[in-house]
Order: sequence, then C-alpha cells, then structure tokens
Amino acid sequence: MATLLQQLINGLVLGAAIALIALGYTMVYGIIQLINFAHGEVFMVGGFASLATYSYVLPDALKSDWWLALPLMAIGGALVAVILAVIMERFAYRPLRNAPRLAPLITALGVSVILKEAVRIWYPGATAPVPFPRVFIDQQYTLDIFGGRITIGATAILMIVVSLIGAVVLQTYISRSRMGRAMRATAQDPDTARLMGVNPNRTIVLTFVIGAALAGVAGVLYGIHYTNIDTEVGFLYGIFAFTAAVLGGVGSIKGAVIGGFAIGLMKTLSGQYMPGGTQYDLVWIFILLIGVLVFRPQGLFGEPERVRA
Repeated sequence: MATLLQQLINGLVLGAAIALIALGYTMVYGIIQLINFAHGEVFMVGGFASLATYSYVLPDALKSDWWLALPLMAIGGALVAVILAVIMERFAYRPLRNAPRLAPLITALGVSVILKEAVRIWYPGATAPVPFPRVFIDQQYTLDIFGGRITIGATAILMIVVSLIGAVVLQTYISRSRMGRAMRATAQDPDTARLMGVNPNRTIVLTFVIGAALAGVAGVLYGIHYTNIDTEVGFLYGIFAFTAAVLGGVGSIKGAVIGGFAIGLMKTLSGQYMPGGTQYDLVWIFILLIGVLVFRPQGLFGEPERVRA
C-alpha cells in the first residue's frame, strides 16, 4: 500500500506539469482549431530561459534567496515563452488561418523542430541534459502510512499547488472577465464576434500569451523538481499534454487539468504494476486514450463539435 501511495504522489506531480502545458493546447484549439505541436517546445524554451536568467542575469547575492530568485526565474521563463508564442502566432500561424487545416499543422511541426534545434545548437551544453539549480526549499517530507513510508518533496507540493491555482484562476478569468467572454465568443463564432465588436486577432494573441506563460512557468517548475532539463523534454511533454487535452475534451479547462493528472497517474501506475513496466507505460497511456475516445469521442468533458453553416 505504501508503494501504491508513493506512485500516486509521483503521478500527481507529473500530472501537474502536464496539466499546465495542456491548458495552452486546449485554449488555442478551442478558439482557432489549431493543434499547436510547437507548444511543447515553448515549455522547453521557458525552462531554458529561466535557467539562463539564473545563470547569466541574477546577481550572486540573489541566487541564495529562493523567494527572490524563483519568482524572477519564473518571470524570465514566462516572458521569453510569451515573446516566442507571439512571434509564432504572428508569422507562422496567422497567415495560414484560413488555409486548410493540414497547412498550419505541418507548420506547427516545423516550428517545433526549429525551436528544438535552435536551443540545442545555441544554448551552452544543451547537446546533453543541463543541470538545473534547485531554487526552492530542498526538503523531503516523510509520512508513515499503512506500515510504510512515503516521501514528498517541497518542489512536488509547489508544482501541484501552482497547477491547481493556475487552472482555477484561468477558469475564473475566462468565465467572468470581459476578455474571457471575448474568447468564448470567438471560439463559438468568430465572424459574429467580430460584428459584436470583438477583435479576433487580439483575442487569439491573448490566448497564445496565456498558454505560453503557463508553459513557461511549467518549465521552471519542471527544472527545479527534476534538477535538469534537455531539449527532448519539449516533444515528450508536448505529446503528454496533447493527449491530456484530447482525453479531457479539447476546449475544456477542467478537462485539460483532469486529463493531465490522469496521464501522470497512468504513467506511474502502469510503470509499476502493468506488464512490461516502464518500457510499456506509454502504451497503456494511449490504450486509455483510445478506450475513452471509443465511447466518448469528444473527451471526458468536451462538447460534440458543432458544424458551422
């Protein structure tokens, strides 16, 4: 039982990172029906940008104070991720907004490769995993449950808390703010929203900004928890996040979060208990996805797609 509880905690930590990235996926697709496969690389770039902020920008006097260093690293990572996302939207996706869906999809894959290779070539030492400083409380908390011991680190708690708070704040913003209503209107019918005074371009850019900021913060949290980062993590976690968004229902904030935690739990539990162990944990994730989509094609919390006249 202690082993099961430990794997559940590990799955929640992994799912928290996936959920933060999946929020960007589900928001962008919900508004412009774009599967932004480069979003995983935005997460990766945010992690490297926060590491660069720590290594090259912060003075040594601030590096020892996590309550100053960590927010500044998060701001640096999120800022670079946002700038990158705005450039992507303006020059790679906006010109193809009215093109067949295959064109922006291929463009997103191309942007993903470009970002990955750019970081690998130009960031010092990025050809291998780069050590990441643990800029937070370096402490493990131990609990005695059912005669066994489980541990959870302070960075794990931080990742879960930030993920849940980010999802709640985002859901509240979209539900109650003026710009949130503009996002929902653009997602429902962009032409009618334009006639009602909504600027679709501004709304779409804001969607990319919010998604990129969350991905950048996820990159920082990933780095301080796992104490390293590499260029391959963007593709892997991008696939996880896309799967989580589809599983929960593309366009649903709640679905993206629950899908992210479900993917994290499935990966850790299947690696521990299912045949094949960690070598086949990805297989079980996609078996779960296929099983859900067979019975509910729109995902757990998604709505059936409406065909516009």
